Amino acid sequence: MTDATSQTRHIPDRLHSRLYATLRSWEALLLAVAVAIFIVNSFTSPYFLNAWNLSDATFNFTEKAMIAFAMALLIIAGEIDLSVASIIALASTAMGFAAQYGAGTPELVIIGLTVGLLCGAFNAFFVTVLGLPSIVVTIGTMSLFRGISFIILGDGAYRGYPADFAWFGQGYVFWVITVEMVLFVIIAVIYGVLLHKTNFGRAVYAIGNNPTGALFSGIRVQRVKFILFLLTGLMSGVAAICLTSRLGSTRPSIATGMELEVVTMVVLGGVNILGGSGSIPGVVIAAFVMGLVTFGLGLLNVPGIVMSIFIGLLLIGVIALPRLWTMIAARRAKP
Repeated sequence: MTDATSQTRHIPDRLHSRLYATLRSWEALLLAVAVAIFIVNSFTSPYFLNAWNLSDATFNFTEKAMIAFAMALLIIAGEIDLSVASIIALASTAMGFAAQYGAGTPELVIIGLTVGLLCGAFNAFFVTVLGLPSIVVTIGTMSLFRGISFIILGDGAYRGYPADFAWFGQGYVFWVITVEMVLFVIIAVIYGVLLHKTNFGRAVYAIGNNPTGALFSGIRVQRVKFILFLLTGLMSGVAAICLTSRLGSTRPSIATGMELEVVTMVVLGGVNILGGSGSIPGVVIAAFVMGLVTFGLGLLNVPGIVMSIFIGLLLIGVIALPRLWTMIAARRAKP
């Protein structure tokens, strides 16, 4: 009876500890930042609180976030893929080429996903089979995939997509809720469950923290990494479908620079760039933060190059600040 009473008394303490830890988490800080940005935007522009404008704002992050969810798992496992934007370009080019010969929407979707998977497998082969560094491989394929698009298209563009293909990037499910937003939510849930509720997710964390230890514990490290590259390629294919559908055309320069924004979104979401830690909820909130910032700047007519500078500074800052904080704390701890 005494033990049961003691355990009952400890329940509020445990709940208090969890609540305190949650409020001190990176995700809680990001959420506070998102709310602050939302409030600031509502005062700086009279057009911000319009429901349709807010709906349009989701296009600033949904396509990038789809890739960011897969990228988060890859970075947690200690790897990275810098070719995602070029995969979008190649997948979009393949879809545009097929559309010129009368391919329908189902065929275009299959082509986009297949090209994404093949590009992911190409990266995975060099990293997991040949043992090359992923950053070197994907810098190379970043040029390779986009270079193929430029060879095929040159200065031209593909247009004339089927009318129903526009549904993916321009359609609405209900009122101001876009198809892309629904896809974003579904994919976020899938990756959240995959990373946080499955053995595969635990294997990803283990590999990122200690790949040698994970190997000796029975985890098939290279197989897991191969799958992660496939997922990143697949999500790039999904993003290519949505982006091409929204724009209604394909140019070889499509999605240029998107890889920087994807990585920034992942790191801003609390994923350690060196691997081993991070969460999908953090990436979700980071996606909203970046979307709100870019949309707010757009309403203020801030040039795109300034936004690019901001994204670059944000990436450097998010990576550098924890390191600076650790150095300051270490100095204070010295007698």
